[in-house]
Amino acid sequence: MKTQKFTLEIDEDDEITLGLVRLAKEVPDYELFYHLNVLNPFKFTRITDLIDHGKYYDYYFPRFRSFHHDTKICIHFIANQSSHSIQKSSPVELFNTEQDTKYLLDHYPDVNYLIKTSEPFDDFSLILLPENLMFQIQDFQLSPIEELYQLIQYYE
Repeated sequence: MKTQKFTLEIDEDDEITLGLVRLAKEVPDYELFYHLNVLNPFKFTRITDLIDHGKYYDYYFPRFRSFHHDTKICIHFIANQSSHSIQKSSPVELFNTEQDTKYLLDHYPDVNYLIKTSEPFDDFSLILLPENLMFQIQDFQLSPIEELYQLIQYYE
């Protein structure tokens, strides 16, 4: 009997759409998610932090997750700024660029949270936003060649 050979074509990773959340005023995590949970039929809970391993520090970014039962979509909020860091070793270089605080999106320090959904088409309009706490969510395309893309995929 003759055997058939199958070749798998590996598709290149597609860009993912993130939502950028900017707060109108500084509020603690628990207060923001309390207001989000009151307004929405789904409830956000804190899950294990996203950890980015730097050369001298390990950075911890708070994550919150919810599941929208009607559309079967999982929604993740990830803090853009690290909540804390743990120093692994002392820098020996004179001009060290690694700080004890890190942003996932370095060029957007004004962004407080990133939103990622489990669907390739991201519809952030499902999330009812608390008035006077948040600005409208901005779409952001993340390329597969970026380090943050790989980090988010690892935690998915």
